[in-house]
Amino acid sequence: MSINSIPEMLEIPVEGMSCAACSTRLEKRLDALDGVLRANVNLALARAQVEFVPAQVTPADITRRVEKTGFRVPNTRVEFTIEGMEEAADATGLEEQLSGLDGVMSADVNLASGRGRVEFQPALARADEILDYAARAGYSVRPVTDEEQDAEKIKREREFRKSVRLLVLSAVLSTPLLIQMAGMLPGAGGWELPRWWQLALATPVQFIVGRRFYQGAYHSLMGGGANMDVLVALGTSAAWLHSSAVTLWGLSGHHVYFEASAVLITLIVLGKVLEERAMGRTSEAIRKLMGLQAKTARVLRGGEEREVPVDEVRVGDVVMVRPGEKYPVDGIILEGATSVDESMLTGESVPVAKEVGDAVTGATINIDGAVKFRALRVGKETVLAQIIRMVEQAQGSKAPIQRTADRVSGIFVPIVLGIALVTYILWDFMGPFTPALINAVAVLVIACPCALGLATPTAIMVGTGKGAEAGVLIKGGEALETAHRLDAVILDKTGTLTKGTPVVTDLLPLGGLSQEELLRLAASAERGSEHPLGKAVVDEAKTRGAELLEMRDFRAFPGHGLEANVGERKIYLGNEKFMAERGVDATGSVDEVRRLESQGKTVIFIADGDSLLGVIGVADSLRENSAEAVAALQNMGIEVYMMTGDNERTAQAIAAEAGVSHVMAEVMPDEKAAMVQRLKREGKKVGMVGDGINDAPALAAADVGFAIGTGTDIAMEASDITLMQGDLTGVVSGVHLSKTVLRKIRQNLFWAFFYNILGIPLAAFGFLSPVVAGAAMAFSSVSVVSNTLLLRNWKPPRSGSVS
Repeated sequence: MSINSIPEMLEIPVEGMSCAACSTRLEKRLDALDGVLRANVNLALARAQVEFVPAQVTPADITRRVEKTGFRVPNTRVEFTIEGMEEAADATGLEEQLSGLDGVMSADVNLASGRGRVEFQPALARADEILDYAARAGYSVRPVTDEEQDAEKIKREREFRKSVRLLVLSAVLSTPLLIQMAGMLPGAGGWELPRWWQLALATPVQFIVGRRFYQGAYHSLMGGGANMDVLVALGTSAAWLHSSAVTLWGLSGHHVYFEASAVLITLIVLGKVLEERAMGRTSEAIRKLMGLQAKTARVLRGGEEREVPVDEVRVGDVVMVRPGEKYPVDGIILEGATSVDESMLTGESVPVAKEVGDAVTGATINIDGAVKFRALRVGKETVLAQIIRMVEQAQGSKAPIQRTADRVSGIFVPIVLGIALVTYILWDFMGPFTPALINAVAVLVIACPCALGLATPTAIMVGTGKGAEAGVLIKGGEALETAHRLDAVILDKTGTLTKGTPVVTDLLPLGGLSQEELLRLAASAERGSEHPLGKAVVDEAKTRGAELLEMRDFRAFPGHGLEANVGERKIYLGNEKFMAERGVDATGSVDEVRRLESQGKTVIFIADGDSLLGVIGVADSLRENSAEAVAALQNMGIEVYMMTGDNERTAQAIAAEAGVSHVMAEVMPDEKAAMVQRLKREGKKVGMVGDGINDAPALAAADVGFAIGTGTDIAMEASDITLMQGDLTGVVSGVHLSKTVLRKIRQNLFWAFFYNILGIPLAAFGFLSPVVAGAAMAFSSVSVVSNTLLLRNWKPPRSGSVS
């Protein structure tokens, strides 16, 4: 396979989208490009994610398609400090080299300040590639990451301030017209401003404040579609043109509707300002996560302690952390003991004890001991950076429920235009021109595709952010939606339901063998095993000071046992079935074995050839919150299953302790995915919770896979939701959050549809004036976003609070 045939993902900002019709149209146009596998356009984030095959389509082609559809891909800027430049020629040379890179629009390198600034097209270049290029030129380069240098944030705030200024201008000019409307009410005397005054007040509102709607309508129509801007521009222009014609031609017997167009634009701009402010709060979680990062680190270099920016910490550096300080990067403790507040990671406020050899995570807080640690993961590899990346990806994803809104919004504006035309024709047929015009305008301006477009993505943005704060990392909108429909959850036993750190509890030798000799033989054979039970046996031998024997010809049989040559013996270790297959008679120990199994202990048989040497009992205790989490899931109406390789008796004993009513016993590692599929064939929506490499196929097969965050990277990669807290209460939190977010999405969609289904007929039948219709349209989006913001109050359910 050619490297250009491997799909790549491109994420670009998009400007100019004003409603769901815009994002839906752009998504369809991108999907239609040859070589594009999948396009996802998010109105709330104003970003597009495109999966494409480089051999068939280029990022430049994708950018051109965005622009031909009537939108813009703004340039991005990166600023960085540069060390190592000694003269002007260095700065000039680097500037020329950076300017020549594909996608770079301009480059500026300043020798005096030691800084560089590059503006580039995000589809053709990336900030990290530009910085890598500068570093390869022989300079030490570090991005400027201070909040005030966040160009995107500065641009957003500048646009918001501009909107506020336009709103103030519009409000000042519209207020006299609004007061005049009150004067036209019955009993108010029927006074009005001179019509030339009204024209003078309404015209700047129409063409200066309303310019954004004309621009948006033009780009939308040039791109082959129609959006909210088309409706607003048509509606207000019709009212303004009619009124202007009446005024200019001195037709005193006709009404003018300058107040309708001007007040309408003012209300819509007010709604947009409130919406922009509220939308800024939906992405609060990302800003909070970014704010957790330490700014500096104290690194030991050349025998001296130096304070450096966190971006300059390198893998292998020894870092000092005092009490009360944040760990700047991820690493392992070399010296000292302390307790660490890991609440940013797990959502749990209880400090965790740490000592030499323990791992620490960047952005967690060192509480009461000074430590030295070695940096193992820095920059984009830290846990915090990965969490931020996962949350950003999740916030940009779509939930399946959004497809309904997308389908509706794709045909919404043409349908509204048709209804407005029919309204005008019928009213004009039945009576004078003026009511026909006013009711058609009301139909145009009450229609609100924006609320439809914001209903789902805003809820996903806030929901995934709140999940991250609680230690529940959700990979995408689909997982968030599906989790609320789960009716069965399978819990892998070892490391998920239990702590995953089994200990030897019983040594029962046979045939005159001592406990020490039995343990020594078993541990010598288990030295080659990576299984938790084998590790428990080896750890017990080391604790007792046993001297292990030479082992060779090790062979593992996953889910069954192992064989190895230890000294002159052919040793077998495994379960009862494994022994029977090798001709070992284990009947002599049956009573002791049954006793251990009834206590929930796993029994390991050990044999020399066909002679049974003894049995070892191993116990793995439940996690502290396992029984509580199982009960909470069952209270939600979810069937809980425990999956284990243990035999039926041991499995039932552990299940009874945890409160699990359904047991899948004697399941081999390669059978786990099949057990998930079996439940799915029964019509169940299945969640799978695991932590090990052998859980990955089952996690991928489940409708929703939950990976315990303390487990393997492979398990987390295969899962849909990662539980950073490391216990099953995260599953409860994930399902509860999913139910809460989906309830909020349904509320949002109800209000979005309600506004349109109720408002359009009322406007068509003449029950709503354009001003009232405009107010309803303006505040429909505000109400949807404000309703979504209530999700910020979500907290993980406490014990006993889930039903």
